[in-house]
Amino acid sequence: MLVVMLSNESVKVKQKGLLNMAKTTATVPPRFKRQRRLSTELPGLGKPGALDRKPYPPGQHGNQRRKLSEYALRLEEKQKLLFHYGLREEQLRRFVRDAKAGKVTDWVDALIGRLERRVDNVIFRLGFAPSIRAARQMASHGHVLVNGKKLTIGSALIPVGAEIKLSDTGYKSSAFMQAKASPRLELADHLGVTESETPVGTLKEIPGFEAIPFPFEKGLLAEYYAARNV
Repeated sequence: MLVVMLSNESVKVKQKGLLNMAKTTATVPPRFKRQRRLSTELPGLGKPGALDRKPYPPGQHGNQRRKLSEYALRLEEKQKLLFHYGLREEQLRRFVRDAKAGKVTDWVDALIGRLERRVDNVIFRLGFAPSIRAARQMASHGHVLVNGKKLTIGSALIPVGAEIKLSDTGYKSSAFMQAKASPRLELADHLGVTESETPVGTLKEIPGFEAIPFPFEKGLLAEYYAARNV
């Protein structure tokens, strides 16, 4: 029988690797689990069918009836925005602060108008990419043009009336081909697009709350941030 002896240093390295793996698994759950946990399909994640087979949260007791607290309900609405648009916590807080800073009667409407006008989201909603993450990669790789100029920042806001298209390489990419073959969403009312092999999109108007492509309670989001003085 062959016995392999590991040094203390090797054991420590292995344990550290397993710990890091556990942390990664805990902090970055699969796309399906995120959607099941919220009982909501989030199109921006790009992977449809999360609730088809198991329309309940993951875990041993996921299919049992849950009674959520008021805090949990508010938190879930915030999490929907984070996961769908692919934002970090501080990014969303900054968008909330910017939305509240303007002279608006409904800051949640203003917030959604900003999130929906992000470059990565517009590319996704135009059907040029299968997910918001894929659209962000398109932009960072230089395949997105707004009014004829290359725009590599996925979080940049597109102005009303702008013309949005891809580079020649972008139109030939696997991401674009996948999106065209299996559209994730119907075209939103605030967008326009030409029908061609190399379609060109336009932002016709600033979208409002109705542009969100999943069930959402904006009152709960307003209550969540009101409790935190954001």
